[in-house]
Amino acid sequence: MPKTEGELRASVRELVRQEVEAGRIIPQSNSWSIHDAAFSRRLGQAGFLGMTWPRRYGGHERSTLERYVVVEELLAAGAPVGAHWVADRQSGYQILHHGSERARAEILPRIAAGECFFGIGMSEPDSGSDLAAVRSRARKTADGWRISGSKIWTSGAHHAHYLIALLRTGGPEAQRQGGLTQFIIDTRQSGIEIRPIYNLYGGHDFNQITFDDCWVPDDMMIGEEGSGWDRVTGELAFERSGPDRFLTTFPLLTKALTALSDSAQCAQAGQLADQDAAQIGRMLSHLMALRTMSGSIAGMLEQGEQPLVEAALVKDLGTAFEREIPERLRSLLPLEAMLGDERSLAHQWGMTMLQAPSFTLRGGTREILRGMIARGLGLR
Repeated sequence: MPKTEGELRASVRELVRQEVEAGRIIPQSNSWSIHDAAFSRRLGQAGFLGMTWPRRYGGHERSTLERYVVVEELLAAGAPVGAHWVADRQSGYQILHHGSERARAEILPRIAAGECFFGIGMSEPDSGSDLAAVRSRARKTADGWRISGSKIWTSGAHHAHYLIALLRTGGPEAQRQGGLTQFIIDTRQSGIEIRPIYNLYGGHDFNQITFDDCWVPDDMMIGEEGSGWDRVTGELAFERSGPDRFLTTFPLLTKALTALSDSAQCAQAGQLADQDAAQIGRMLSHLMALRTMSGSIAGMLEQGEQPLVEAALVKDLGTAFEREIPERLRSLLPLEAMLGDERSLAHQWGMTMLQAPSFTLRGGTREILRGMIARGLGLR
């Protein structure tokens, strides 16, 4: 970790403490899916967004590992970082390294200020997890590109100012992974319909987006025409390897452990039952192993590498771990999971139980990831 680790952690913890005490935020699990535009702006003002980017684009020229420390602290605290999450985690990186100068100059400073939000346009109806099967198309015109088609499971699209979409630009002769290009699409223009997909507990996280001949200028292309597959697979290393893939339920775990240590039963017995202590030890040891793996990938990204297989491994193991936590708490906590006071342990546990089935799906299903891992290890 960087030499500035202690200072950064203290700064983030103090900012979150002030936000909680002022009543502006309520710490929750799954906090990287909670949209709070005002909190994102305050993070931008504190210099915690666009941390690794050049100053001329609103960044702070910090290291990838310094950014990792800040992200880890925010997730561990359960802070609502969903508004800026995609933009700061991956979309900004794509624009910085593969976007036009106009895109960099106009968009990156707004992301770093916590004022510009992005969605991911990858999955499509009827394509399942087969990303190379996308059919949405960009057609070249004299003044740019015309976009038609549909994307689905697009988290936060109803809040997003832009979408980076993977679209087919090549003709029928192009191979499945060829003829694909990424574009930055302004979601506020005509020709775009965003329809909600409500989840199990009635929340509106996902969306289906329909493009009806909407327009994208030439300088809002990411990379070169036909480079979309390389760009999108490189982007997935950022999406799959970070602490968000194993810290989603960490705030619930810490709240549960605090309740256990404070309970009258623990006070009388003086210690946890051996089997309960073993379960807790198992969860914490898995957490530390995942943290070490994820931090290692952050170091690889710092060196400009593309650790796709390693990221898939962290995502697979990490989301299985965070999905496991609310289930293991059944045998530890002397209460029922239920919705009610959102500050209570029972509510956070109940909400997490409803959300947890999606953890291993978002960012790539386990079947797809394990196929990638097997190929990377030469097993298929």
